This record gives sequence, structure tokens and C-alpha cells, in this order.
Amino acid sequence: MRAVVFAGPSIAADKVASFGVEAARPVVRGDIGRLMASDRRPGYIGIVDGVFLQGMMISPKEILAAMDEHGVRVFGASSVGARRAAELACYGMTGIGQVYEMYRSGEICDDDEVAMTFDAESLSPLCEPMVNIRVALAAAVTRGVVGEGTAATAARIAKELYFPDRSYARVVAEMSRRGTGEDLSGLLAFLTSDAPNAKEGDALDMLRAMRAEMDASG
Repeated sequence: MRAVVFAGPSIAADKVASFGVEAARPVVRGDIGRLMASDRRPGYIGIVDGVFLQGMMISPKEILAAMDEHGVRVFGASSVGARRAAELACYGMTGIGQVYEMYRSGEICDDDEVAMTFDAESLSPLCEPMVNIRVALAAAVTRGVVGEGTAATAARIAKELYFPDRSYARVVAEMSRRGTGEDLSGLLAFLTSDAPNAKEGDALDMLRAMRAEMDASG
């Protein structure tokens, strides 16, 4: 059965395709309706990334129509997919991963938490999403790289930045400029080399869940 996954900067297209599904560009409003009107309507849809500034964001109604009127199984994770899954879990959309749980629990609520700018051709990310920064800073505390106070300061500074300006280097540089009095070289090294990528990890978990369900259904 046909399966389509909308993804962009959060996970590379070749990684999506390796699960035996079609990799589509970040979803925009109307994309799912066009799929439902096609001759080869998918039985499964995965939503990772979508547009924020470049076009209209996908609406919950489009997803509900695909599920209710056409029986499509819809999964969401990482970015717009996590946001919509948190809103539509009670209607049957399946949410996967840390970002989904953060939205569903109310830990985060803003669109800018997952927003990213990206190259229009390659879809490569041009900034670091706030949710990745939050998860990476939590990991830095767990691994003893910095204390909770420093991590909280870094998160606050990152949140204050306009989302296209967010990067690990920019956050650490801003902390130094404001005079925290700490040696932040270890934090920067961790963030730029060893930190977890929450959005990509969630996307991979969603793809595994989709693949498992597809295989089980024959």
C-alpha cells in the first residue's frame, strides 16, 4: 500500500525513502487534499515537516478528512507533524516522539519551538530549532557538561532569539557576551558534536512505527 511522508529539514529524504515510503517535500495546505483526489490514494501518511513562512500551514481539517472520509492512517512527529498530532490524537492521529509529548503535555505550545529555515533546493536546515536546543541542553545537564542553571540560561537566551537566528554557536556567544563568567567551550563542543538531534530521532521513530504497522497489515 502506498505511503507518503512529508519531510524536509528535520530528516533527509534518503533516510525517509530507506523505509520503503515516498519522501515528499514539507507539507503545505492542500497537499493532503490533492493526495486524496489522486488515482493512487495512500493508505498511510506521515507528517514531519511543513511550511511556516513560505506558505499556508496544513490545517487540522485536512488531516481529519483524510482519516474520517478515506480511512487513511496518519502519523505525526518532530515538527508540524508533532503539533498537529497533539491536537488530533483524540481523533485518531498517531503522534510519536519527544516533541509530540512536549506539545501534548503542554511543556511547549508555540509554533516557533519547531520552526526552522532551510535551503529551498536541498532542504538543508539553516538554523537550530528550539526543541532541539531544549533536548540538547537537558542532555548536557545529564552528562555533567553544565549545571541546570547554565542550561536554563541558555534556553532562555535561545528562546529570546528570532527563530532563524538560533544556532548553538549564537546561543553560546550571546551567553559569553552577557558575561556569565563561565568557560563555555565544553558546552559549545558538546552541542556541536555530541548533542542528540531530537527532531531527526523522532522522525526515525515515526518511520519505524509506520513501517511496523504497514508490515503487520500485509
